[in-house]
Amino acid sequence: MFPTTPNRYPEKLIAPMRQDLTQYGVEEARTAEDVNRLLAAASGTVLFVVNSVCGCAAGKARPALGLAMRHSTLPDKVATVFAGADIEAVARLRALLPGVPPSSPSMALFRDGKPIWVLHRSTIESSDAETISDILTDAFDQYCATAKQ
Repeated sequence: MFPTTPNRYPEKLIAPMRQDLTQYGVEEARTAEDVNRLLAAASGTVLFVVNSVCGCAAGKARPALGLAMRHSTLPDKVATVFAGADIEAVARLRALLPGVPPSSPSMALFRDGKPIWVLHRSTIESSDAETISDILTDAFDQYCATAKQ
């Protein structure tokens, strides 16, 4: 039905799920090199979203990010990797989150390449999109506004 690369979701299947985030100006990181570039030493604040095909990504995480992107305080960059598709990029991002169990969907905020905040799947699963958006904007206010002062 869909042509696939072994162990990867078919691009035709996930393209609309990618667009759910890129429509808000979120930059895709499809390779480990993309992740490294976005999280370079002086990168400022970067929110990374681990996108997923699961229902909580579709009904909660992606809509929550769309709501949060309207907030007055935002990270310097917002980027995404797709679990099950951007294999090397996801592995690189997870390597930068020592002690954080693999989770998709999830979100992590970095400052100058160092992780400073994580939103795990368990919180996403147990919250609605508006609550997740509030959690995100609280993190933006706490970590992104202070970085720009």
